[in-house]
Amino acid sequence: MGFRRHGPFRAGDQVQLTDPKNKRHTITLKEDGVFHTHKGAIPHSDLIGQPEGSVVRSSGGTQYLAFRHLLQDYTLAMPRGAAVIYPKDASMIVGMADVFPGARVIEAGVGSGALTCFLLRAVGPEGHVTSYERREEFADVARKNVEKFYGDPMDDNWRLVVGDLVASIDEVDVDRIILDMLAPWECVDAAAKALTPGGVICCYVATTTQMSKTVEAIRDHGCFTEPHAWETLVRDWHVEGLAVRPDHRMIGHTGFLVSARRMADGVAPPPRRRRPKGTTEEL
Repeated sequence: MGFRRHGPFRAGDQVQLTDPKNKRHTITLKEDGVFHTHKGAIPHSDLIGQPEGSVVRSSGGTQYLAFRHLLQDYTLAMPRGAAVIYPKDASMIVGMADVFPGARVIEAGVGSGALTCFLLRAVGPEGHVTSYERREEFADVARKNVEKFYGDPMDDNWRLVVGDLVASIDEVDVDRIILDMLAPWECVDAAAKALTPGGVICCYVATTTQMSKTVEAIRDHGCFTEPHAWETLVRDWHVEGLAVRPDHRMIGHTGFLVSARRMADGVAPPPRRRRPKGTTEEL
């Protein structure tokens, strides 16, 4: 993962240009390249050698702010074979599942590769991610997106498997398993066999029905702690002088996350304590 993320722009870098209306364009710099819009042209040579945070002007007089794009910007703009996991959910998966440098991670349901990019960054060059994807056309899109962002082949710490997780999985002592699929409850037993004690399973699902079935499957399996289910909502704020208010739009529901930790072999979680029916008394 040697793709350079700092320093002056150079040929081959992916650069995000933002106009005064906050419309963003991503270009890959070439020595003789030219970026064309209805607001005029910008030769790539005007950017090569300039530091990040520079402002370039098109031939039509429009100013553009130039930065290398952030991972969140890239994943929202990447070509899609399947829907991508939003950055707010990918960030929660990395944080709440505690994906750490050097971790061994499995994901199933690679989609377009958005979450894969977040996971690879989190595990770092000493970690490893194995991605399982049933559909070959999705796997092809994901590989191109991941390698385009990181700038080189990822064979050292990423393995992309076209196939079903349950039928194909061959890893053991895995630190984290992330499931992004229609029926993650079908993979709970395979996940339990692959995870090391203390490892985390985290499932991303779209509907309350899927969430309920996933929670019950993890709960009934007997090898995991009590599953935790949640979602995240993101709301921007408008701040201009004393005019401070929530934005009129927000990123609301995108999906639910369900996580639990693998118990030691032969150890069952303590029985759950429940409120008696018909009472609100705390136990």
